[in-house]
Amino acid sequence: MTKKKWITFFLALLFAAVSLLTPATTYASAKKIEQGTVLKNIKKSGKLVVGTSADYPPLEFTASENGKTRYVGVDIELARQIAKDMGVKLVIKNMSFDSLLVALETGKVDMVISAMTPTAERKKSVAFSKIYYKPSGEFFLLNKKDRDKYDTISKLKGKTVGAQTGSIQYDEIQSQMKSSKAKGLGKINNLVLALQSGKVQAVLMEELTAKAYAQNNKSLVAVRSDIKDSQAGNAVAIAKGQNDLVAQVNKTINKVKKDKLVDKKFLPAAAKYMKTTQKNNTFAKYIPYFFKGIWYTIVITIFSVLIGIILGTLLALMRLSKNPILHWVAVCYIEFIRGTPQMVQILFVYFGIGYLISNLSAIVAGIIAIGLNSGAYVAEDIRSGIDSLPKGQMEAARCLGLSRVKAFRYVIIPQAIKNIWPALGNEFITLLKDSSLVSVIGVSELMYQTQLVQTSTYRGVLPLFIAMIIYFIMTFSLTRLLNYFEKRMKRND
Repeated sequence: MTKKKWITFFLALLFAAVSLLTPATTYASAKKIEQGTVLKNIKKSGKLVVGTSADYPPLEFTASENGKTRYVGVDIELARQIAKDMGVKLVIKNMSFDSLLVALETGKVDMVISAMTPTAERKKSVAFSKIYYKPSGEFFLLNKKDRDKYDTISKLKGKTVGAQTGSIQYDEIQSQMKSSKAKGLGKINNLVLALQSGKVQAVLMEELTAKAYAQNNKSLVAVRSDIKDSQAGNAVAIAKGQNDLVAQVNKTINKVKKDKLVDKKFLPAAAKYMKTTQKNNTFAKYIPYFFKGIWYTIVITIFSVLIGIILGTLLALMRLSKNPILHWVAVCYIEFIRGTPQMVQILFVYFGIGYLISNLSAIVAGIIAIGLNSGAYVAEDIRSGIDSLPKGQMEAARCLGLSRVKAFRYVIIPQAIKNIWPALGNEFITLLKDSSLVSVIGVSELMYQTQLVQTSTYRGVLPLFIAMIIYFIMTFSLTRLLNYFEKRMKRND
């Protein structure tokens, strides 16, 4: 085949893949906007799945209760009230703030309650309930030593100001602080860490949240900003076309407002949890968090390795095949996977494939995405190992009466594995560390649990240091195990 024909074949393959995905997306979108679908599914399943970013006290945050993670705050109490009025069980899905609307539009959550402002831009994608809470203003969270240095917009000229990605505060920095540089991060605790380490000079957030962090961290202070508050208030985000669900939520909000539950019940309950956390803020109670994270990390790694080895072996043989179709399918897959970021792949599998498989869990999606990514790299390792063998090995095997398949199985592959074992070991170690990326879709692996500890303790550096030590212990142990098997292989030569 000429070079031009190969290019034509590759483009045809890419077009076919897009064509296969387009109908699925169109069908899912139609299904998503069908009137009454979500509410009917909630009542049928008996579960209300609410998406939130639980790092925004006192509106939504985490607390440790009897060694277990508990989601608390004003928004969580509102979610419980909505679920109670519906007569269903509440399920909280904690993820990055900038992933929440994607999760809502792809059906991963039934609604989003996460201090979200119904801006005109957001209303193009989703529907909103009535306003249930109006923040009292915007505050700068500062290092205490900078209290008088960076307390106004003019004093922050040329400086970096942080805000949560996708939040109204981030938009306010860009529109009202044009002489300052906006720094967006998905998690508030990471913004606080950036503040303490000098990466940003201030973090813009609403009053209650800023004061919560300042009260629980003596090195920080909350100062009222001179930002013109553009917030309309916080509302519940719901998929478009679900008018009956919006009406149901508004019914609960009307009751909450009438009985003044936010001020009388929800905020005092949140303050109680924050006070308890501040009083008993010891790391000993968060040890179970790290153990849970280790367990999930190991499970993800083991299953991803299995997928990577099986897929990688298959792709390597396809790439070495004399069949041009098999060869170029393998080449296209390997080059595409290696040419795209792994986090994007994880998000695509969870949210994109979620159009077709609505009940695809986050951990399964994470394992699949990491396994598919690993398969591309393992394939190249195995191919290089096979190419490094003398051609006489295959010829000798065929002369002994072995078929091509058996020759690969009993002669070529075993020798190739010996040659590439160090490279495979590096891939497995990298895979163990890359499992931290699935925290972006809410999988409770080690990095996700570390973020929960950061949120619960209002500390940024120490939980990260502990996580680093744990990762080192796991990778060091895996390295010793791989070295043991490598020595065994050499002993048998």
